Amino acid sequence: MKQGIEEKRIIIAIDGPAASGKSTTARKVAQRLGYTYIDTGAMYRSVTLKVLRQGLLDDIRRSPESVSDLLQDISIRFDGDRVLLNGDDVTTEIRENRVSREVSFISSLKPVRDRLREMQQELGRQRGVVMDGRDIGTVVFPDAELKIFLVADSRERAKRRYAELIAKRSDGAELPDLDALENEIKIRDNADAERALAPLKKHVDAHEIDTSDLTIERQVERVLDLALDILQDCR
Repeated sequence: MKQGIEEKRIIIAIDGPAASGKSTTARKVAQRLGYTYIDTGAMYRSVTLKVLRQGLLDDIRRSPESVSDLLQDISIRFDGDRVLLNGDDVTTEIRENRVSREVSFISSLKPVRDRLREMQQELGRQRGVVMDGRDIGTVVFPDAELKIFLVADSRERAKRRYAELIAKRSDGAELPDLDALENEIKIRDNADAERALAPLKKHVDAHEIDTSDLTIERQVERVLDLALDILQDCR
């Protein structure tokens, strides 16, 4: 980072649909700026995993308010790249397809969003954070100094998710085909955009970046350029 702008610390909110490059871009931007990276998607996935582990999905579908009981004793922490759910390392497990299929539903529930919003705002209170998700710039930190909205073609996002599953699968684990993954992504896009509570949408002040044909490094450079412009103006 250029000398003289280290003193000013801002919040960078990166929103966008599944597999648009949010997490990887946010993590690398945070590393380059010396900021804290907060993966809010991992937080919603952690809640979803806890629901699945406890066999409560059907109960919560029948009575959504019952999810409040599960949230009373939940703890989600980040230790470097590790995600800890009540002290248990769930970094790999929260990326399983069974979690991906249910996370839109769980994340649409008001008690879940209210509880995690409180946790996210507390994590970002000291600023100097890069936070990614689906409502960071619109709900969690609408006053963030830099808001980014990433988009990408659904087929390209399916290819990215497929590569991620290959890299993380255990021996003998089955992989869904590419068409099935693309269909799941489209279904999730619709669910995220149409939910009544904190739907996925671009903030009026957000910078939209189409990542379909961009490398991760180019995405990172685009965001860093915008961040450095703001930091220089704040000197």
